[in-house]
Amino acid sequence: MKTHTLISLSAALLANAGIAHAESVTYNLDATHTYVTFEARHFGTSTNRGRFDKKEGSITLDRAAKTGKADITIDTASINTGLQLFDSHLKGDNFLKAKEFPTAKFVGDKFSFDGDKVTAVSGTLTLLGKTRPVTLTATNYNCYDSPFFKREVCGGDFETTIQRSDFGMSYGLPVIPDDIKLLIQIEGIKQ
Repeated sequence: MKTHTLISLSAALLANAGIAHAESVTYNLDATHTYVTFEARHFGTSTNRGRFDKKEGSITLDRAAKTGKADITIDTASINTGLQLFDSHLKGDNFLKAKEFPTAKFVGDKFSFDGDKVTAVSGTLTLLGKTRPVTLTATNYNCYDSPFFKREVCGGDFETTIQRSDFGMSYGLPVIPDDIKLLIQIEGIKQ
């Protein structure tokens, strides 16, 4: 009888102590505040810039456990440099092969935090059918209560540099540089 009472008392104390447990929260991308842009040197002179206009995905965060998951898909045919002829060239066989590979995908499974703020997301980028490791470094990250959505919104600015040849995109090398800088402005709405 004493053992049963002791176990019941211990269980009740633990329940009332409010033991913290991890809680995952999902944020769906806000397409009006999420941009995937790139910068590439043009023959060692100027910098070409462009963006992908269609993207979707979600991010799940557990701030207490310091974990997360990102799943973002980009429509490669939505590339937009502001010049239709250049866009067609980039969608073609020398670069994105958008008809054969209509999407690029980033899956992040390792989140780094400083307190509640995300500082980096590591995972894989799949482009042209090849998957390579990538780490996105946060240059800014914050959460706020959106007066428009009446929910929490989290996001920031992230960047990385990839070598296009790692994905089989070797057109123009070495005259056209290999390094492509990716700049991602992202905001997600709490679900």
